Amino acid sequence: MKTLFKIMRPPADAGERLRTAHHLWLALALTGLGCCVGGLSLFFAATAYVKLNSMALLYSYLANPLILALNLLPPVLLIWLFYFLSRRAWVGFLGSFLPTIGVALANYYKIRLRSDPLLATDLRLAAEAGGIVGGYTLDLTWLVWFALGCLIAGLLFSIFLMPQGVRGWRERSFGALSCLALMAVAFAGPYTSPQVYAATANNRFINQWSDVEVFVSKGCVYPFLYSFRNMFPTPPAGYDKARAAAQLAQYPDSDIPEGQKVSVMGIMLEAFCDLTDFEPLAGQEGVAQVYAPWHKLEEQSVSGDLLTNIFAGGTVDTEWAFLTGYSQYDDFRSPTDSYVWYLRDQGYQTFGSHPGYGWFYNRQNVNQYLGFEEYWFTENHYGSLVDPTAAIWESDPVLVQELEEQLRERTAQGPCFSFSVTYQNHGPYDELPTARDGYLTPAGSGLSETSCNILNNYLGGVDITIQAMTGLAQRLEAWDEPVVLVLFGDHKPWAGNGNSVYTELGADFDLSTRDGFYAYYSTPYLIWTNSAAKEVLGRDFSGAGGDFSPCFLMTEVFDQCGWEGPGFMKLAREMRAITPMLHARELFWLDGSPVDVLDKEAAEFYQRYRCMQYYREQEYR
Repeated sequence: MKTLFKIMRPPADAGERLRTAHHLWLALALTGLGCCVGGLSLFFAATAYVKLNSMALLYSYLANPLILALNLLPPVLLIWLFYFLSRRAWVGFLGSFLPTIGVALANYYKIRLRSDPLLATDLRLAAEAGGIVGGYTLDLTWLVWFALGCLIAGLLFSIFLMPQGVRGWRERSFGALSCLALMAVAFAGPYTSPQVYAATANNRFINQWSDVEVFVSKGCVYPFLYSFRNMFPTPPAGYDKARAAAQLAQYPDSDIPEGQKVSVMGIMLEAFCDLTDFEPLAGQEGVAQVYAPWHKLEEQSVSGDLLTNIFAGGTVDTEWAFLTGYSQYDDFRSPTDSYVWYLRDQGYQTFGSHPGYGWFYNRQNVNQYLGFEEYWFTENHYGSLVDPTAAIWESDPVLVQELEEQLRERTAQGPCFSFSVTYQNHGPYDELPTARDGYLTPAGSGLSETSCNILNNYLGGVDITIQAMTGLAQRLEAWDEPVVLVLFGDHKPWAGNGNSVYTELGADFDLSTRDGFYAYYSTPYLIWTNSAAKEVLGRDFSGAGGDFSPCFLMTEVFDQCGWEGPGFMKLAREMRAITPMLHARELFWLDGSPVDVLDKEAAEFYQRYRCMQYYREQEYR
């Protein structure tokens, strides 16, 4: 091998022909290795979503030169950049392989575990990543082992068969700067261009209504880089600050009448959904018994479904939509106008709880930016009451007890807005039998043993949650103090890698249809009041509240209370009258089905709404 290395590395006085062959070999080898790295990332993309035909998807990449080029160019530029910086081919290979395959692996597992692709905005949650994936099983598939083999083979190849080549610092500096310049131009140009993204449509083997399927249809590296468009605040098309301010000013705030300032307690339930919505489970006695108290409470409430933006993760999307009314938003990094601030300005005390860590999703800061005066987390309250790990399995009884005592104490000082986020029932759910069984059996349900175990462990937690929440309502009914209770789920639960349980249940995730959309995105909500609140507000709080996006939930609460609310909420009512759903994928709801196009007049109003919403979020407070 040593002799071969000497042959491949020409001496300083070698002839021009040998020198040319030397540089040609180096150029071809480096570029080829970069292409191999990019090709491996495409293998990960094609096999990430088990619902799709991976080989058909892989062939579709090869048949689309633009998709292929956009996924191969970054690892090629990286390998050349690190080669020029180090003059070592193996360093260049590592500098290309590690970030490219790192992104591909993260995307691969994120999709397999949560049916959610890796986006640039996820980089902000790097500190939380360990907590998010800690309970999931990361299967070491053949492709992962193959990638490890490729890493070793690539290192050996670049160490022993690739000469050092360019020596002069001027040439190397020029090469490195050229790579950086190409990266900057490519990133600012084709990689973040909506026109190029549209031109790479590859819909033959996918459902173009599905975020994850659209993502993987374009590979991995390219759609990940494209997602950087959403990393920073971007005004809607045609946004003009002065015009948006003037338009929003046409919707003045209205005060809550002094005699009607009842306390509001909102609780968002982690991964809460009604499994009786799935026909194979609706007739299962064990499942029906779990949800019977919830259904009884629904009969005493205004109830319906939220049409969320998220599935099996991304909790804060539903949470922040409820608190702000925003259908879209950027990172909250400073005080931002919200419904919490409005209630606080109306004389409400604003506080809440989450029996988890405050750094998760940066809630410890964001909640202050949104107007909460006080918030309890593991660090400042719940750590002494429930272990943060055990809180995943059984913390709702503790949470409810603390919330009730806190509200009782605070209402003596005036009206309150309490909003809390539960932690119990956070996925994943054990695939092995535990003490939480007996709800479903393979023989009685027709499901596999693994699916029954997952559902039994989920139902065991939901059973505790429902008992805790319905018990809270019963106790609030005895209060003389008027209270409105708002309960809702954030997203559908994880149910097996690759949605295996949903597949067994026959769930249709065709997002272009009503049933498929509900199966994937809907969660229940209810608005309940005690008798004291009904008397103060003169309303009975019963019946159907309709189905809508989470950004309209607080509007529904105000409508049921008979309050006009802040100006933005008045604007939101007009928007909801046009379409009750404003989905993150620019989907709307017309005539009982999802659509991606509004008529001209509705589209123009939606554009004005987006501009006023952006102004309120970025400029107003």
